[in-house]
Amino acid sequence: MARARTTFVVQNTIRLSEHLIRVHLGGPGFAAFEPNAFTDAYVKLAFPGPDGDTMRTYTVRSIDTAAQEIAIDFVYHGDEGVAGPWAAAAEPGDTIDLLGPGGAYAPRPDADWHLLAGDDSALPAIAAACAALPADAVGRVFVEIAGPADELAFVYPEGVKLTWIHRGDAAPGELLAAAVRAEPWLDGQVQVFIHGEAQAVMHDLRPYIRKERGITAEWASSISGYWRRGRTEEGFRRWKSDLAEAEKSAPAGV
Repeated sequence: MARARTTFVVQNTIRLSEHLIRVHLGGPGFAAFEPNAFTDAYVKLAFPGPDGDTMRTYTVRSIDTAAQEIAIDFVYHGDEGVAGPWAAAAEPGDTIDLLGPGGAYAPRPDADWHLLAGDDSALPAIAAACAALPADAVGRVFVEIAGPADELAFVYPEGVKLTWIHRGDAAPGELLAAAVRAEPWLDGQVQVFIHGEAQAVMHDLRPYIRKERGITAEWASSISGYWRRGRTEEGFRRWKSDLAEAEKSAPAGV
């Protein structure tokens, strides 16, 4: 079933840190928005341009049914990209079309512990997942960001250990992968959520979880890249498609 395209109105923007901007969207379009049960709920935003719309995928950070608005966090690096500059310039009354929401992941109550890891792009989904965990949940959370100024406060249970990783000059995902691998593995059944820069996630962390740790797809179905360094979203989708085809044709056990 095709997702409906609706028009939202910018209510306000908040500069969360040097590289993160939160935009609250509401208006009449909210009436047609149907929230789902996934903590990684995402929408496709249509940014108008001279050659037509440019679609970009973003996680819904939160939904406020009373205020009839949603919040979306944008990673901002100056004039780079399409969405970040739009968020930096957005003012109340501006409009944008979106499609969604979609989604696939939510913390399972029958997991013994939870492993969540990602970079700035995955922080909204990780924060939403942590807020949905039961009070007695046990977990390990790793978030790679540019530096200390981008650390954000969010709610998580007492039994969850949060580790901030400051990227600095390292390649995106490099320190994240190292930190996850170095963390002592807990006993019991884990549920895994890992997203971020695709090279680190798909070629390092996913093999680590699925092959080295032996976690089945049932408990580690949400491991994939949100973006790929040096590629637009369109180029990234082609890269993911090529990778999927290569994995299908690879000999068993490779």
